[in-house]
Amino acid sequence: MAKSPKFDTLMIHGGQTPDSATGSRAVPIYQTTSYVYENAQRAAEIFDLKASGYIYSRIDNPTVDVLEKRVALLEGGTGAVATASGMSAILYSVLNICEVGDEVVAAVTLYGGTHTLFSDRMLKQYGIKVHLVDADDPAAFEAKFNEKTRCVYFESMGNPGINIPDIEGICEAAHRHGIPVICDNTFGTPYLVQLKDHGVDIVVHSLTKYMGGHGTSIGGIVVDLGTFNWANGRYPMFTEPDETYHGVVYGADMPRAYITKLRTQLLRDTGACMSPFNAFLILQGIETLSLRMDRHCQNALEVANRLAAHDMVESVCYPALEGNKYYDRARKYFKKGCGAILTFNIKGGVAAGKTFIDSLELFSLLANVADAKSLVIHPASTTHGQMSEEALVAAGIEPGMIRLSIGLEDVEDIWEDLERGLEAARKG
Repeated sequence: MAKSPKFDTLMIHGGQTPDSATGSRAVPIYQTTSYVYENAQRAAEIFDLKASGYIYSRIDNPTVDVLEKRVALLEGGTGAVATASGMSAILYSVLNICEVGDEVVAAVTLYGGTHTLFSDRMLKQYGIKVHLVDADDPAAFEAKFNEKTRCVYFESMGNPGINIPDIEGICEAAHRHGIPVICDNTFGTPYLVQLKDHGVDIVVHSLTKYMGGHGTSIGGIVVDLGTFNWANGRYPMFTEPDETYHGVVYGADMPRAYITKLRTQLLRDTGACMSPFNAFLILQGIETLSLRMDRHCQNALEVANRLAAHDMVESVCYPALEGNKYYDRARKYFKKGCGAILTFNIKGGVAAGKTFIDSLELFSLLANVADAKSLVIHPASTTHGQMSEEALVAAGIEPGMIRLSIGLEDVEDIWEDLERGLEAARKG
């Protein structure tokens, strides 16, 4: 392979060489729990992190290993850990650097599951406080920083508001205070935006979405971009010995401290590991990522323009539309396109929205996005239904908002189905 392979080459070959045992060109599915060692000394060295090798498939697996290496390469990172779901990846990314009494500053415009994780239940049980602030205002983040702040968290493109934060401004503010930035790049993908170029330190993905691309496998991943100094005094977990590994000091003894700690502590102890079969299927999806994203973006922009011109539509939110609030940021950060997710408000409110959704035939009503197939949902009553009315307003989710995930079908067939729904809503 070339010394510096380009993105499309990495999609197909990154992290893999043909299988040494069989010569298999495709990534084999290593459906095994454990691995045989040639002798007791070798086993002891691997378990003690003094030698490379696989320990147990809860911690590492050859098929999953290829996926981790490939996504790390696509994001420009130094290492990655794949997990059973996007939510487990989000939780791990924060717990890896936060302890009881620590704080997180996060954008208020988050996926509903993440919003609940941060604001209402889980992190509170761990003794971690989260401040939710305006994603458009770096000063709002900085105003919440204190000696207990351990990370900043936001999404490269919000769900479902499709807002684009001031990524560079937020990162600059965080780094002035020695705080790392974690960004969920599920909607952005490494093809549409390279977050490392804009100051982000840790990337998380729900691989269930664009990366897998076909709605067959749930998975998540945490990627360390290798840009943050964990020995700056705020993170004793990287500078003090881990007695469960005979006193290893991650910041001093491990070249990839953040990702090694996440694997050897959180993944080892709580076990939200990805199955080898899911890793295999997601790798198949990644091989066509750029091809699919180009078509997704093309179809979505065409649909957004047509919706914006339709007399049954009050407003459309898609950053690639001229006049959109985030149009300039889209041109800065998402030069290849803004993906396939868009929202719109239909005239007639919730009742009209229900009629619209129930009249669609090509679109599927379900709790997923970023599939090859076109999908639809009403966020306020489903994906974000656990949020209060006040929280919905703060996150920019209106009662009549409809979220579309534009698929890879012929755009004329997509539009014909949407017109069917809009006309049914008009008559209703």
